[in-house]
Amino acid sequence: MYRLTCVIDDKASDPFRAEHGFAVWVESPDGHMLFDTGGSGEVLLHNAQHLHLDLAQADAVVLSHAHDDHTGGLAGVLPLLRPGTPLYAHPTLFRPRYSERDGKPQSRGIKLSQETLAARLDLRLSAEPQEVLPGIWTTGEIVARPEPEGRSVRHSIVQDGQHIPDPYQDDFSLVLNMENAVFLLCGCCHAGLLNTFAHMQARWPHPVIGVGGGTHLNSADEATLSRTVDTLASIESLQIAWLGHCSGDTFMARMRQALGAARFRRCQTGDSIDILTPGV
Repeated sequence: MYRLTCVIDDKASDPFRAEHGFAVWVESPDGHMLFDTGGSGEVLLHNAQHLHLDLAQADAVVLSHAHDDHTGGLAGVLPLLRPGTPLYAHPTLFRPRYSERDGKPQSRGIKLSQETLAARLDLRLSAEPQEVLPGIWTTGEIVARPEPEGRSVRHSIVQDGQHIPDPYQDDFSLVLNMENAVFLLCGCCHAGLLNTFAHMQARWPHPVIGVGGGTHLNSADEATLSRTVDTLASIESLQIAWLGHCSGDTFMARMRQALGAARFRRCQTGDSIDILTPGV
C-alpha cells in the first residue's frame, strides 16, 4: 500500500495553510519521500507539523520541475534532510525560468544553487526514468508531445539573449508501479496530461488505477478539456482521480461529473489517499 498526503495545495482549511504550490508526502512499504516542496518553507513546515509528518525521515526528494511554487519550500526542508539524501530532477532544473508579471519577466525558477544543494544532497539529475524507491519511478522527460501541453503564455526562458516560450523540458511526473497496476502523480504536468499518460503506458503497460496532483488544465480550451475528460473517463481500470493545484475548477468539476463522486476527490492540503494494488 502507498499513502499519499497533500502537504501543500492552493486550497486548505484550518489548521493548514494554503498557498499557490504543491507538495505531497509519499509513504511506501520501502520508505518515505517528498514530491515537490510547495512555494515556501514556512508553509511546508507548518503543514507538515500539523500533519504529524517528520520530513527528516525522507529517503528522497523528487522535484517535478523548477518553478518556484514546486521548489520554493526546499530551503526550509533542506536543513532537516539527512546528508546525502537523493534529490531527483531533470538535468535542466537549474536553468533560469521566468513568468511575466506587470509586463516584466520575473524569476520563477529554483532559488537554491546547484552548488548549495550538492553540498548536502546527492543530486540525481537525469532525463531518463529513475527508480526513487522500489516501485516508485520518475517518468523521465516527456519527449513525444502530440497532444496539447499544459502551457502558460507568461512562462519563458532566455535563449540567445531573448525570452522565448518555456519548452517545459524539465517537466516530469511520478509513477507508482505496482506490478499489475500503475498510478500517476503529477506536479503541474506542463508536458500535457495525455502526453504523460502515453509516455507512462509505453514504459509501464499496466492498467491505470489512478491519477493525482496538478494537471495544468486551468486555462485549457474546450476541445482539450473534452478530449481529456473523455479519455480518462474511458479508462475502465481508473479507480480515483485525486486532482488539485493547477488542474482548474472547470476540469475538476467535469471530471467529478464524468467519474462520479465515488471516483473523484479534490486533492487539497491535509488530504490523504491510500493506493492499493488491485486484488490486495
